[in-house]
Amino acid sequence: MSNSQTTPELICLGALAGSFGVRGEVRLKSFCAEPAAIAEYTPLSNEDGSTTYSLTLTRPIKNGFAARIGGVETKEEADALKGLRLYAPRDRLPALPDDEFYHADLIGLEVVDTGGTLLGRVRAVMDHGAGDLLEIAAPGQSSTVLLPFTREAVPTVDLDAGRIVADPPEGLF
Repeated sequence: MSNSQTTPELICLGALAGSFGVRGEVRLKSFCAEPAAIAEYTPLSNEDGSTTYSLTLTRPIKNGFAARIGGVETKEEADALKGLRLYAPRDRLPALPDDEFYHADLIGLEVVDTGGTLLGRVRAVMDHGAGDLLEIAAPGQSSTVLLPFTREAVPTVDLDAGRIVADPPEGLF
């Protein structure tokens, strides 16, 4: 059985949350560690890379930035882009230190405990303000488990092997 999970060439850097004002600006949520850095990777594209967008940040606003997207002049055009996720090619992004990972690299990884027992696969990476959480889909379960993405709970991330070794808190799984 071959592993069809491949490293994505495009990394999601942000998303549009609708219009800001009436002159065609958009609300932009940046997923970059330094939020304003998203403008350095323009042009950005949609998920499949078929459409590119130039982006200029105009000012910080609550939960993100007001920004201009090339070719968007009206509130209606800005609203039509609501929900659009913006991507940049991986090769334009900086290399990360050994203990940091792009969320896209973690999604789909197999999660095993320190004894090698399969716990599940990473379905999503979330951050609700108190640090990252890995959403783990356990085999044969309809519900998911949220595992803190800390050194204590996740001592090993091996991207080459496609697996995470977890030492979850007692009773989590």
